[in-house]
Amino acid sequence: MVFRQLFDPQSSTYTYVLADAASREAVLIDPVFEQARRDVALVEELGLRLSWTLETHLHADHITGAWLLKQRLGSRIAVSRASGAQGADRYLEPGEEIRFGATCLEARPTPGHTAGCVSYVLDDRSMAFTGDALLIRGCGRTDFQDGDPCTLFRSVREQIFSLPERCLIYPGHDYRGLTVTSVGEEKLYNPRLGESIGEQDFVGYMKNLGLAHPQQMDIAVPANMSCGKPQKTATLDPDWAPLTYTFAGIWEVQPHWLEEHLRDVQIVDVREPEEFNGPLGHVPGASLIPLGRLLNDAARLSKEKPVVTVCRSGARSAQASVLLGKAGFGKVANLSGGMLRWRAQRFTVEGGSD
Repeated sequence: MVFRQLFDPQSSTYTYVLADAASREAVLIDPVFEQARRDVALVEELGLRLSWTLETHLHADHITGAWLLKQRLGSRIAVSRASGAQGADRYLEPGEEIRFGATCLEARPTPGHTAGCVSYVLDDRSMAFTGDALLIRGCGRTDFQDGDPCTLFRSVREQIFSLPERCLIYPGHDYRGLTVTSVGEEKLYNPRLGESIGEQDFVGYMKNLGLAHPQQMDIAVPANMSCGKPQKTATLDPDWAPLTYTFAGIWEVQPHWLEEHLRDVQIVDVREPEEFNGPLGHVPGASLIPLGRLLNDAARLSKEKPVVTVCRSGARSAQASVLLGKAGFGKVANLSGGMLRWRAQRFTVEGGSD
């Protein structure tokens, strides 16, 4: 099985990609709206076919990326029927299975954090994705979205702690950098839900947390009720060129497009002068701004006209595109493969040698 654990630093949310290695069919659990480009890039780079996006619950701290991924990759959306969300392709009942290739996940109802919480358990019971029902040494709060501490206590005991102790638990969030735990660990060490703790102890604990409501709650919950579909339709891709977004977070333009649009963009070569004038030569019309001077000399560039960054292989220029993006340049892309690929495809250069 192909497995990846991804992280959104803004909301401390984990997103999970699981795929059948033979068929390349994949599912994605708890996508984040702002990370949809990242998720698309990973799916494409791994050669996967995303069949389903799954939600563990209606999130109050971020908007799901399910709708965006459906638009881009044709994936279908599955949510718990108890969530009350609209616009999904499948509404899961307790015990239903979501199949991808020769593998499947079982949807187990684990309400309590919210009324519609569900955990997903791999068919061999080696992995469980618990959303906010069970966190690492903790659990989700129970004071909004029809949450209830008694319900959560019983959900964890009956649906999660009944799994084998070796079963790995992958939570919906972690705020300390922890990534995975196990059923056995949480039974022993979870200070809220460990096996030695009674239901009334847990209820008293949860009713006295005194937490402020999530800052994004008033925005996230209504948006997630429609599976993340925005009121105004947006696109994943910039419209000034047919760009590719890599898993590293870099927008790239292909050499053949740049060769046909040399006058439509600003070409910034971030190599050193001896490289710019060396054997590889440089793209016609390119301006030389070495990477170490880029931010100091960025005022030479227009923020209205697209910028394409170039170096020998595409590595330094990738970093240059990130720096320019942070400096307020909204239309920036890296030349895929750099001058090595440009020369290999025998496009015109200034200077250089054959």
